Amino acid sequence: MPQQLTVKEPTAEQIIEQKIYRQFGLSDEEFSLICTFMGRTPNYVETGVFSVMWSEHCAYKNSKPLLRRFPTTGDKVLMGPGEGAGIVDIGDNQAVVFKIESHNHPSAVEPFQGAATGVGGIIRDIFSMGARPVALLNSLRFGKLESPRVKYLFEHVVSGIAGYGNCIGIPTVGGEIMFDESYEGNPLVNAMCVGLIDHDKIQRGVASGIGNPVFYVGPATGRDGIHGATFASVEITAETEAKRSAVQVGDPFMEKLVMEACLELINSGIVVGIQDMGAAGLTCSSSEMASKAGNGMELNLDLVPQREDDMSAYEMMLSESQERMLFVVLPEHEDQARAIFARWDLHCAKVGKVTDDGRLRIIHRGEVVGDMPVRALVDECPIYDKPSEEPAYYQTGASLDTNAYPEVTDLNTALEKVLGSPNVASKEWVYSQYDYMVRTSTFIQPGSDAAVVGIPGTRKALAMTTDCNSRYVYLDPEVGGRIAVGEAARNIVCSGAEPLAITDNLNFGNPEKPEIFWQMEKSVDGMAEACRVLNTPVIGGNVSLYNENALGAIYPTPVVGMVGLVADVDHLTTQGFKAEGDRIVLLGETRAEMGGSELQYIVHEATEGRPPQLDLAVEKRLLDTVLAAIRAGLVRSAHDLSEGGLAVALAESCISGRIGAKVELATDLRPDHLMFSESQSRILLSVAPDKVDELLRFVTVQDVPATDIGAVGGADLCVRINGQVAITSSIELLEQRWKEAIPCRMNV
Repeated sequence: MPQQLTVKEPTAEQIIEQKIYRQFGLSDEEFSLICTFMGRTPNYVETGVFSVMWSEHCAYKNSKPLLRRFPTTGDKVLMGPGEGAGIVDIGDNQAVVFKIESHNHPSAVEPFQGAATGVGGIIRDIFSMGARPVALLNSLRFGKLESPRVKYLFEHVVSGIAGYGNCIGIPTVGGEIMFDESYEGNPLVNAMCVGLIDHDKIQRGVASGIGNPVFYVGPATGRDGIHGATFASVEITAETEAKRSAVQVGDPFMEKLVMEACLELINSGIVVGIQDMGAAGLTCSSSEMASKAGNGMELNLDLVPQREDDMSAYEMMLSESQERMLFVVLPEHEDQARAIFARWDLHCAKVGKVTDDGRLRIIHRGEVVGDMPVRALVDECPIYDKPSEEPAYYQTGASLDTNAYPEVTDLNTALEKVLGSPNVASKEWVYSQYDYMVRTSTFIQPGSDAAVVGIPGTRKALAMTTDCNSRYVYLDPEVGGRIAVGEAARNIVCSGAEPLAITDNLNFGNPEKPEIFWQMEKSVDGMAEACRVLNTPVIGGNVSLYNENALGAIYPTPVVGMVGLVADVDHLTTQGFKAEGDRIVLLGETRAEMGGSELQYIVHEATEGRPPQLDLAVEKRLLDTVLAAIRAGLVRSAHDLSEGGLAVALAESCISGRIGAKVELATDLRPDHLMFSESQSRILLSVAPDKVDELLRFVTVQDVPATDIGAVGGADLCVRINGQVAITSSIELLEQRWKEAIPCRMNV
């Protein structure tokens, strides 16, 4: 990046007279409150520091009242929200650490680096807790794939994710992708990382011990990413392209060195506190670490490594240059810390000390250029309870009969169309670019209901998934929020794992619009209820607001990242049918629920009405029953019914297993409703012939509806409904339709 000449910074008087603070996202009332905390008018550096710390991205000032509704504790929760990532006990003195975060706005203007640095940032959140990262996942949203701009964004986002994860040597094992016009111009790029840790290695980002030295490690600070946190807290507009300087540039090879050195430092036992320099860079890490300890911190920016000449204090404090960490050790351990980083060919610089005055003091060129109360920066940002208003489209949707569309009689063609939808189609073009087998611990690869990674030295494994059907959330945010959690849990259980907890990424439009805040409020209510019933507490996450474009807000997209524990690898289960003659059993009830369905979108070209309903008690009973059946050895394959309903679940199980199926169904429903309804709490199983009666008895005792609907075998999928042939197609043709929707090259 070209070097910039230092310009004269505005004076405190000019900041007030010209209302310069508004350019940083601060309101008149907020700036007045800051002046009260300071007892004077803040200077330019202090105004910049307060603006990033009081941005939505750092302070959650519009979302914190809603986040408090989530259940965040549980018997296995070792660390909930508030640190770099949440931690859940998995037995044997081990724990799983995981979190999801967004990099939406940066990816909209610079997709490769925006996505790559999103991956790098979430990895640092995990290893800063003392955990070894073992897997990456992502959740992506783009506009319609026909658009050249969308193809460009899609190709470069995937390339950025692959480039960073592959280089650092962490497998990218799963995720989800959706294409819809609501994301035109404002893609969503949510990155999740999962790590493993021993209980005694858990770290916190805390600056304890008055007088303890504060160290900076990682590459030198540049001018990239300045005001990135503020950039992430406003709508994308026509002026956004001019803000490319707010997008950071990543170096996965440097991150690999920093990660290994930090883990060695943590394992040495000398770390007092450690935190990555993520959003708001040096500002956020220093003030948050001091706040958690109830202390202050003094930083000497003249000691901060700089890769560009003549950098100002403002630029250094707000830079979001990547792969940087801040840590605190005791004075007697300074030499040991330096030696550890030297072995990794890294320079660590002592840039400050912990103080007892509760202030963040910034020294630059021998002068104090910033002196702010830490508590005001971190804890005193005003929290807003925004007005909420039910939108008109929701009221209209209540009266729409989504079952009144003309009947789709050619179900063969309908299945091919739905399988060919980019939302349902094979994502092999994406995950083939990821090294999902590095470290050779990936037991279930991308493409099944959930990915599974083994836990070294044990017979246990971790299942993980990201899920959210944003059409459902748009049509009914509360129900859609429940379904996001419920579907994630079904995917975890279908892999043979017990759901443990979730991390969430709440992607919404502008919360200052009452109808958007209503979507947020209702979504959180639905998710929180589902988490309580399914016993999957929220241990951390991220909020990404102001996701809007010329068409309006994106669909509300509260992504759920869930992790589960496979108690024994003998329980591992995948979606593909396994053997000729196995019986196919459908669990759950199918109702005519077409609102928000893929058939509605692809064939009827609409997204309207109400989504499928979800009874959480029924869902919990289904999950417990299926997991018990898997552990009892009664199940050969399991597949959640989601987008595309029963028709797609059958086709995917056949394609994954490379074998056909013959199915007989009796129903009072319209055939198109039976095959493509997306009713919840349904799972498709395949069972050995000699165990099907035992399975049916078992699930019946658990009050789970079950129907033996056919047998695995042959080279075709044949479905008869009430004695009439409804679908008959070769698996080869279905696989072709399923794979050709997302071509091997985007041709952009």
